Amino acid sequence: MTRLFLAITLLLSIINCYASDDTINGIFASSIHTLQVKVEGNDYAPPIITLNSDERIIISFDELSDDISYMRYTLTHCDRNWQPSGLVDPEFIDGFNQGDIDQYEFSQMTSTHYVHYSIALPNDQIRFTISGNYLLKVFPEDNPEEILLQARFMVSENSMAVSGDITSRTDIDYNNRHQQLSIAVDTRQTNVRDIYNDLSLNISQNNRCDNAITINQPLRVAGKVAHYEHHKDLIFEAGNEYRRMEIVSTSYPGMRVAEIEYAKPFYHMTLETDKPRYADSYTYDQTQHGHFTIREYNSNLSDIEADYIVTHFSLKMPELINADIFLDGEFTHRRFDPQSRMIYNNATSTYEKTLLLKQGAYNYQYLMVPTGSLKGKTSIVEGDFYQTINQYLITVYHRIPGSRYDRLTSYTVIYSGR
Repeated sequence: MTRLFLAITLLLSIINCYASDDTINGIFASSIHTLQVKVEGNDYAPPIITLNSDERIIISFDELSDDISYMRYTLTHCDRNWQPSGLVDPEFIDGFNQGDIDQYEFSQMTSTHYVHYSIALPNDQIRFTISGNYLLKVFPEDNPEEILLQARFMVSENSMAVSGDITSRTDIDYNNRHQQLSIAVDTRQTNVRDIYNDLSLNISQNNRCDNAITINQPLRVAGKVAHYEHHKDLIFEAGNEYRRMEIVSTSYPGMRVAEIEYAKPFYHMTLETDKPRYADSYTYDQTQHGHFTIREYNSNLSDIEADYIVTHFSLKMPELINADIFLDGEFTHRRFDPQSRMIYNNATSTYEKTLLLKQGAYNYQYLMVPTGSLKGKTSIVEGDFYQTINQYLITVYHRIPGSRYDRLTSYTVIYSGR
């Protein structure tokens, strides 16, 4: 009965988080897989392009099917908190705010048949006229109300200079479990009337949504430079380096693959059983901060020649009370939902999860989420080590008094431990 109550509580918390204004990257159709949002030519950059430049966002995904589907997409402009701005289409784009998804390729030499789709923005039909946060939604051509997937990206003006530093000598501990940021925003090239109230900063760690923070006021202003420092929200749990695994070949086991088996229609790969790392010493590993890369070992066309693998994860540890374990990484879209929630197996004393993944190299970690919470913690499984190399994305928004939207004036990416 207790487990049923906890499960219901978890479900309700997820519904409350996502139901009304869900703008987090996500897939909502069982046939759709492998959503990726990238800057053209730079797979590991944050999904941000510069307004009125030649840069493009590439959004791609697969549909498990033998034939094409007729799909369209639409765009929504969002405020700094990723909620709809309420702008009408002509206020943020030049063109008609619906586009056909007509760039596709059929899979080749794979046991699982799929169609690979891609969308490039801006394009001949749609161009952005203002900066800010954008949400793309894909739907069947004949049913605009049925959202198949959604993806976030940003358009920046790059009109301010942003810099930041990271230290492990924080306001709450010294070379221990946390990292603290200090940020400076130089507004001399932009007319900001009230620096204390017209600017806001969003900061995310390794592209996670659950622990991203917003800072609305600087600690001090020197001339036209705003300084954000010694704020409790600028202190992040340090976490650990992401775990890595590779499912790049069906002929031999890749990194952390313990077993390969074919059970029609899919290959199955069982990963080595993971264990908690919180009690271990810190060990450096060169990771990609939660990203994944599609790769088939023998192919130069992995987007259409990589196969789909039923991938089995397991984490051996005692079952937690009043908390759940979730798989976190770009491939789970940073969501805490049934797709990423681990299930405890009492017979083996392990948390388990099975996912259908496209061949490639993946970063992942395990997050503990207390019942009723929407924020994951690394301390219980991965541990927190001040030496961890984390990627922090800082975005700066400017709301002009009387304006109806938040301009994305600048951004920067900084790394701890470098």
